[in-house]
Amino acid sequence: MTESAPSFELRPGAAESPVLLHVPHSARAIPEDVRKGILLDDTALGVELDHITDAHTARIAQRAVELAGLTPWRFVNRLSRLVVDPERFPDEREEMLAVGMGAVYTRTTHRGELRAADTDPEPLVERYFRPYARAMTEAVAGRLAATGRAVVIDVHSYPSRPLPYELHGTGPRPPVCIGTDAFHTPPELREAARKAFSACGDTGLDSPFGGTYVPLEYYGRDQRVSALMVEIRRDTYMTEPGGPAGPGLEGLAAALAALVDAL
Repeated sequence: MTESAPSFELRPGAAESPVLLHVPHSARAIPEDVRKGILLDDTALGVELDHITDAHTARIAQRAVELAGLTPWRFVNRLSRLVVDPERFPDEREEMLAVGMGAVYTRTTHRGELRAADTDPEPLVERYFRPYARAMTEAVAGRLAATGRAVVIDVHSYPSRPLPYELHGTGPRPPVCIGTDAFHTPPELREAARKAFSACGDTGLDSPFGGTYVPLEYYGRDQRVSALMVEIRRDTYMTEPGGPAGPGLEGLAAALAALVDAL
């Protein structure tokens, strides 16, 4: 991927929609100069991308947009999370630093070396993380200004079997995991998600992944911004790891559209 290509994209929805579908981990693209700092050869990097990428989640979100009665807004990351992970805290608050997976990863999903351990994250944080965060903040501000509220729905996926990097991988791995936040996920939003995805199998809460994404300007401060994470187990809609999508994708997109329409 060349540097001239945009690293993220805001795709407008209906002016009256408060919903912002956030797709942060669906891409595999890595700019050539960033690739030089990654220690894996091309084959090993391809394997790592298979494991770390939330494959086809952008397609699930796109199909949900097509099915929804009121078109939600979408914010889509066009770069791999191996460039920067826009959902990490960029400082010592980030618990994933323990496994080398802060905003800039130095370790792989199998805890191998991805970048040198002494890599300075600041250049990549400044170049990619902060512009992304500013743009997401502006997108949320736009929904607040237009509708008086904003609902951020993260669209993720996770493998059917835990990977070594997971800090909380021993818990349940339901077909759909709903990630919540005590401040930003009101009970009615949580229950709307569980109802919408009930047709796709069992839903669980905060296992194997919990929490939500809210821009730091609003995080823990503004309850007009609500948020929820939808984590879809990959074997329900694709061939693992990194393979093609299957027929399960359509049902999941319909469930996501039903959630959008419930909000």
